[in-house]
Amino acid sequence: MLLPASYTRAHDPAIPLVISPHGRGVSGRANARLWGTLPARGDFAVISPAGEGRKLSRYSWGSAGQIDDLARMPVILHLALPWVHVDRSRIFAIGGSMGGQETLLLLARHPRLLAGAAAFDAVTRFALQYRRFPRMPCDRGCRKTWHGSIGVALQSLARQEIGGSPKTRPLAYLERSPFTYARTIAASCVPLQLWWSTKDRIVADQRQQSDALYRRLRKLNARAPVSAFVGTWRHSAEMRDRLPAALASFGLLPELNPLWLRQLHTFTGPDAADCRAGT
Repeated sequence: MLLPASYTRAHDPAIPLVISPHGRGVSGRANARLWGTLPARGDFAVISPAGEGRKLSRYSWGSAGQIDDLARMPVILHLALPWVHVDRSRIFAIGGSMGGQETLLLLARHPRLLAGAAAFDAVTRFALQYRRFPRMPCDRGCRKTWHGSIGVALQSLARQEIGGSPKTRPLAYLERSPFTYARTIAASCVPLQLWWSTKDRIVADQRQQSDALYRRLRKLNARAPVSAFVGTWRHSAEMRDRLPAALASFGLLPELNPLWLRQLHTFTGPDAADCRAGT
């Protein structure tokens, strides 16, 4: 849990809350480090849960129980730290890689919870990612760590977590794929930011992942407030470098520095109020 140092039991106004699920294989604590001093600069709280999957700890990949736990974070926060007061109208979800996948699933399954969501380098079609795991680059050090190909090891972990492969458990992979819920996301009218890189070597061919979801959302609802930010960064690098831009776009930082959006192709979506007015 991250709070501005100025927030105390004696100074406890209702502040915005960001729920930030961690990426594949890392801890909630490691994910929290990505936020640095941003909560203090914007006067908001961040909760970075140590999420777990159906079978595995750091490889939850959108487990239904994990998504339900993310939705319960405001309640869990109240029970753990009752002196922290959350502005229930300003709850956001922001995550990268697997955390981006789970951010999108949280939006899909609990759209009324969120005032906005941002997903960085997310998997949106998990079966496709499973099939492409073996293409992930793995040098000598990587092979030593993983006792062979990282992609083959990740396929094994996915089968443990989900209970089989896409061939044997197709519905289970669809349930963990944000693309499956595109119609619900498009109709939610919740402001959504999709960030992806054309040079991503971990979630390869983002045209079939985040880009495909973006195009699908725009087709389903032209009024949907979904924005796209496309660059050439290394996988998850922009979760550190571009995070302030995402926060400023949601009004969580005082102003948007144009330098944060340099060397990006930006596609700004309609206003959320227009979406709600048209539904």
